[in-house]
Amino acid sequence: MTLLTVHQDNHPTPATTATGTGTATGPHPAAEPDPTTRTSTETKTGTGTSAKTPVDPTHMLRLTTTVPREYVHRSTLAEVFLTGCEQTGNTHYTLTAQWPRAHTFFTTPDGTHHHPLQAAETIRQTGIYLAHAELGIPLGHHFLMRNLHLTTHPQHLTIGPTPTDLTLTATYTPHHPHTKRPTDFTMHITITRNGHPTATGTGRFTCLTPTTYQRLRHPHTTTAGTTSTSTSDAGTQHQPPNPPPTHYGRTLPHDIVLTPTPNPHTWQLTPNPHHPILFDHTTDHIPGMVLLEAAHQAATAHTHPTPTTHPTHPTTLHATFHHYTEHHTPTYITTHTTTNDQTPTTHITAHQNNTTVFTAQLTTHTPTET
Repeated sequence: MTLLTVHQDNHPTPATTATGTGTATGPHPAAEPDPTTRTSTETKTGTGTSAKTPVDPTHMLRLTTTVPREYVHRSTLAEVFLTGCEQTGNTHYTLTAQWPRAHTFFTTPDGTHHHPLQAAETIRQTGIYLAHAELGIPLGHHFLMRNLHLTTHPQHLTIGPTPTDLTLTATYTPHHPHTKRPTDFTMHITITRNGHPTATGTGRFTCLTPTTYQRLRHPHTTTAGTTSTSTSDAGTQHQPPNPPPTHYGRTLPHDIVLTPTPNPHTWQLTPNPHHPILFDHTTDHIPGMVLLEAAHQAATAHTHPTPTTHPTHPTTLHATFHHYTEHHTPTYITTHTTTNDQTPTTHITAHQNNTTVFTAQLTTHTPTET
């Protein structure tokens, strides 16, 4: 069986303040006690004592917070984008999310737009969150994303004066509807901003028990706490120099996941294993978001071979994860372009040991001023 993956789940059990419906409870300001509940010592004069009645939880304000980080398989609270969830039908859910104004990674080089791959990460979080919080998949299970289809609308990805609040509608379709738990399902998600479509996406998720995952991945599995290592030593002789980050659509060198090779339109996958976003937690394989970022960088370099400060936004992305991508085996990314209806599409392939592990098709767009 071919299994594909985005992230490994190596997280502790969440605190008991997180409910199974995904509503996270946290510290709130104390509500003013109802005057009718004051004790007699509070209304008496001259006693010099005052007794306070415990605050009724039903009187406490419900404030915005993120969902538990364990439910989206993230280690850092700042990387949790979902803020709430409500079931609106048997297989339909409405969620809320927020994107920060100045994310350290999911921002275009000119700082004017949210990066389209932030929508991909939000879709990934949504599928995993709903599986845990609504569909009964226990924490500790591993998730594989077999494919991802994403369409974004750059005119609605602009960064405003405040964080971007989003509404998501999600519908899941189980592939084995008669099983007790939907361990194999497709999630259809629409992300809107002030009523405008920002992104739409579809992803297929498969859940594995820890025992099944260990058996499937042996001997590649690592113990909790092991630090991820580089994909491989990129020590190819006569390697051409790496161009500046803007060549790949980025501004910081440590965000670059590719190294050029002597072959045209071919790069070696060399991500920084200590990157705080791409390697948020321990994995025994290359995370799917790293491969999506590699696809974006390769398409940018292929389409714009000279360094540029003008951002190109992926508007459509079709990605398939064919096999696990291992850490210590060289991975090579190749690209070629086709044109359909005057729209160029970049085709990206990642392969290890002459085996295709990942493919993607990406169209890009240079947004106009909004």
